[in-house]
Amino acid sequence: MTAKGSVACRTACFIVTSLLVLVWTTPGLGQTRNPVKLRENWLVQSSCKLNTPGEILSTSQFSPDKWYKTTVPSTVLAAQVANGDFKDIYFADNIRKLPGMDYPFGELFSNMDMASGSPYACSWWYRTEFQLPQDFRGQKLWLHFNGINYKANIWLNGRRLADANDVVGAYRIYELDATPFLEQDRMNVLAVEVFAPGSKDLGINFVDWNPTPPDKDMGLWRDVYLMASGPVRVRYPQAVTHFPGNSIERADLIVRVELHNDTDASVEGVLSGAFETVMFEKKVTLSPRESRSVTFTPDEFPQLKIQNPELWWPTGLGAQKLHLLSIKFTSSGAVSDSQTVSFGIREITGELYGASPQPCEVYDNNGDFKRLKTDKRPFLIRVNHQPVLIRGGGWTPEMLLRSSEDRLRAELGYVKDMHLNAVRLEGKLETDEFFDLADKLGILVLAGWCCCDHWEHWKSWQPSDLTIATESLRTQILRLRSHASLALWMNGSDNPPPAPVEEAYRKVLAETGWPNPFISSASSMPTSVSGPSGVKMTGPYDYVPPGYWLIDDDHFGGAFGFNTETGPGAAIPVVSSLKKFLPEEHLWPIDSLWNLHSGAGIFNDNLVHFNSSMNAIYGPPKGLDDYLLKSQAMAYDGERAMFEAYGRNKYKSTGVIQWMLNNAWPDCRNCP
Repeated sequence: MTAKGSVACRTACFIVTSLLVLVWTTPGLGQTRNPVKLRENWLVQSSCKLNTPGEILSTSQFSPDKWYKTTVPSTVLAAQVANGDFKDIYFADNIRKLPGMDYPFGELFSNMDMASGSPYACSWWYRTEFQLPQDFRGQKLWLHFNGINYKANIWLNGRRLADANDVVGAYRIYELDATPFLEQDRMNVLAVEVFAPGSKDLGINFVDWNPTPPDKDMGLWRDVYLMASGPVRVRYPQAVTHFPGNSIERADLIVRVELHNDTDASVEGVLSGAFETVMFEKKVTLSPRESRSVTFTPDEFPQLKIQNPELWWPTGLGAQKLHLLSIKFTSSGAVSDSQTVSFGIREITGELYGASPQPCEVYDNNGDFKRLKTDKRPFLIRVNHQPVLIRGGGWTPEMLLRSSEDRLRAELGYVKDMHLNAVRLEGKLETDEFFDLADKLGILVLAGWCCCDHWEHWKSWQPSDLTIATESLRTQILRLRSHASLALWMNGSDNPPPAPVEEAYRKVLAETGWPNPFISSASSMPTSVSGPSGVKMTGPYDYVPPGYWLIDDDHFGGAFGFNTETGPGAAIPVVSSLKKFLPEEHLWPIDSLWNLHSGAGIFNDNLVHFNSSMNAIYGPPKGLDDYLLKSQAMAYDGERAMFEAYGRNKYKSTGVIQWMLNNAWPDCRNCP
């Protein structure tokens, strides 16, 4: 396992290693009829304070008393903070004083079960009331949950719609047929009983970047909404680009869409699509209850061969031209359903570049090691045939998973302003708004699963874990596949999955039409399924002198290959930021509160090498101001050397991801 540090750039949190939508609210696509967002008017309460069953809680017979008011998305702790139960939780050591935070400092809470006395060991109820719009009358009605952490029982108007045996997995998206449960002309009541993840669940893990909140981010952490359709649903359209030759003067597009017949009879209709001045359609017959991926190919529809297309490019290489693709299914003269999605005409490919085979260790099909010959060629990403040196940083959401449009725009704006072109997501797959903005800004996204908890504890997996993992992958790939910014998927992080799991993941990627490259993990360990990854995860995560990056060596030295996470050590905030999370009496000298805000594990004292190097280079600091001045100089020298060395060595070097870019601890004492 490779340790990682909690960092931030231009935030008020202590930084240890750092620099410094979809268009609509539906999962991965838009819709002509706007969804009914169930955002307002939610109440939250612990089941430990209730004796009322779900069949009563979810009716007008029940009158909530002293529940927390909230909006959704919101985790349980975020709702409590918004209601004033806990204040300034990111200031000083206040987070360690929260109930349920008695796990050992620096340990990975995701690998522990809740203590029996924790308020989050109980399930928590989310409850709301709503009315249906009149234009939903007579149609199929679908209740969407874009993210529930970790499992839930769902009750609607006194009846159980789904239970925790089926609704389980933080990254799964649920679309539930609520037609028989909803009432058109009266208030509807929805109640969701949510359970936190345990140590052997595929939950949300902040690794050693920062503390994990005591509720483990349990709750409705993504949007909840209603949609209506006719007999056939249209879902997840995408347009995939391929340049048939070495030129980019002609782009061949394949349009793909998922159709679902929700009736017990065959349905005939016309599936049609359009973008710009291009239109196409075909007749489709769906068997009873059939779900099918339908494609439009350029061989069938020559109008999908686009001459001199307006292309989408990563930032720094060209413009970010986006197009709107509209798809609808018409049956018996009526539109059954329609979707609209933004896409870019661009082709992203990956390849191993240069060098010769060398022996190394790989997993065999039993998860053990054996010697195989492979090669150490670096993984190279091309966009529209052009090689791209990936220059990016590791991305994290806010610790309580609260989304801020202002913060998102500022941080992704910094990425572009710093002439970076990529961010890496290790789990914690971001909001639709994040990917939509990345599309518009031309920021490539490298995404994949997380390390260091049950996601990589494959030897202890049960068959149900593989089901949850593959269904999580399926819904997330469907959600993300249309985005121009998505460049790479990694099936593992610090370690590649064993052969049966990797094969299952690759099968899902093929079935869902993932159009971009994918690799086994973010580490260099090859597998018997896919061979070498072409990337490495060698660090460092601590201070190294600038000259380290200029060493021309295939093992030591930094600027070669594709390093998925690395960095030259600490980046200390300016004093105005320090004062936002450290009390005056703890600003100087450095003490345990600094360490609390620097991450977990080895990062509790990661300034040892940084400080000793400062003493040797600049002399011991005379106080806080002197320390901060020298820290800024050291961070500047290190970051500049790293990125300049990778740029100098392209394409012996093909990518570098600064670990990390931003921080889960925001830059305020009173966060919204």
